[in-house]
Formats: sequence, structure tokens, C-alpha cells
Amino acid sequence: MMNDRIIKALSGFYYVQTEDGVVECRARGKFRKEGVSPLVGDFVTISRSGKSGTVEEILPRKNSFIRPAVANVDLLVLLASCAIPQTEPFLIDRVLAIAGQQGVEPLICVNKNDLEPGDGLAGIYRRAGFRVVVTSAETGEGIDELRAAISGKLSAFTGNSGVGKSSILNALCPELKLPVGEVSEKLGRGRHTTRHIELYCLGNGTFAADTPGFSSFDTERMDLVLKDQLQYAFSDFAPYLGKCQFPDCAHLKEPGCAVRAALERGEIEPTRYESYKRLYEMAKEIKPWELK
Repeated sequence: MMNDRIIKALSGFYYVQTEDGVVECRARGKFRKEGVSPLVGDFVTISRSGKSGTVEEILPRKNSFIRPAVANVDLLVLLASCAIPQTEPFLIDRVLAIAGQQGVEPLICVNKNDLEPGDGLAGIYRRAGFRVVVTSAETGEGIDELRAAISGKLSAFTGNSGVGKSSILNALCPELKLPVGEVSEKLGRGRHTTRHIELYCLGNGTFAADTPGFSSFDTERMDLVLKDQLQYAFSDFAPYLGKCQFPDCAHLKEPGCAVRAALERGEIEPTRYESYKRLYEMAKEIKPWELK
């Protein structure tokens, strides 16, 4: 039996995929009172009145994200680019930390390899232990590898504006014919072509969520990670955690730090450690109640 699932959210309407088609729904007022919003990817129960319906209940989620606003993700595909608009490693690392906190498998897709080789950026994350695919939506490079990686999963495609999320989805499934924006040479940012989040069925149980792009200025709107949990969100730190001289080591200036020793031996990428320090400073400002 197929579960009813929200595949699109737009202007207060939720479009729910059911066994006999898509039903346009409103959400019960109780969700607003409870401080809960239905998300694309949610499994729900609905009631119907004619051709429209009402979301009555949101079934338990295995994960959920603020940005992109999507739930029950199997794979977070983070698109990056070394061409205009160039992706900052910090932006990648922040999204990876959020994925790590949520326990969602990340996949880094370095796109636009036809315009600017992405091997350097890809190497940083391969050495850090992440799965990386180098692609070009224009030439088709890496598309088959990416298609195999997302097969049978709900993948959320995210990344800064202009890196080619819609182009990649069109390459994966040409029938989608998603609009593709141009990149502003002056600003080095893409013009937003995706205004909402929608699940696209790519066949064989494979779903992709195309999400609105963001810039580095939007990072404060992303999910928050407390400083005490941040070290665990950096998977490449894992072999060294618990081996520091002090059990409450923040891996910043403390003597006998196993993480910094690994950094000095070249076992941790410098850009990853710089991102950790930057995120730690941001995390110090977060109060626990803000996460609720």
C-alpha cells in the first residue's frame, strides 16, 4: 500500500500524492498552534471533500531540515561549483555539519566541470572521507554515476544559487524540462529559478527535491548546531574524538588536542578545520532553547 506523501508546498497549499492521484490540501489549524508545519516529503493522513482535502496528521519523520525545508530525506546532494558562482568551502562544510547532525548521508556533486575543473575541490572532500561526484550538466560527465547514487532514494538537491541544480535534474530526467536561470557575471550568483520545493519522481522509486538556491548570506537561516555537538557533525574528526588530553576539549587552543595533532600531520583538511572554528564561534551564540 502506498503512503500519502506531500510532494509540493506552495502558498499555503499542500499537494499530496495518493494512490489515485495528487490531492490539493490545506493543513489543519492545529499544526500552527502546535508550532509544526507540514513539509515536502512528509507522509500524512488526509481527509477529502470532493477534489480537495485537508492534512489531518503528519506521520513521524526520520529527519527534517529548515533549509531546505524538506523531511524524510535519504540523501542530501550538495551541489557546488568552481566556476561562477564559486562555492565557498565554508558553505559546503556548514551544510555537511547539518547533514551529520541529522544523520543523513551526504553526497557532494561538483558541477560545471566543463567550465572550471573541480578536481581540487573534489579532492578536499574525498580526502575527508565524503563521497564526491564530479559532473557537467552540459557534457553529461558524471550523470550516470550520480543517477546510480540516488537510485531508489529521496534525495534533496541543495546548493548556492547558480550551481546548476535544475540543469542537473534535467540531465538526470530530461522529461522534467525545469527552467534554468542565468548566472550574473557581476554578482557571481545565479538568478533563482526554483521558488518552491517540489518532489520529482525519476522512476524506480527515485525522488528528487529541487530546492531554492541560497547564497552565503543566507547561512544564518540554516539549521543550528550546538557547539557541544559540532565535533560529532564533522565525520572526519571521528577517529580522534575521545583521544584528547582533556575530555571537554573544544579542539581550539587546548594542549594535547588529538584533532589539532591530526591537522598538523595532514590527516584533516585545513579548510575543514577552519570551517569548524568558524562554526564553533557561531555556535557559541546559540542558546539551547533556540533549537526547540
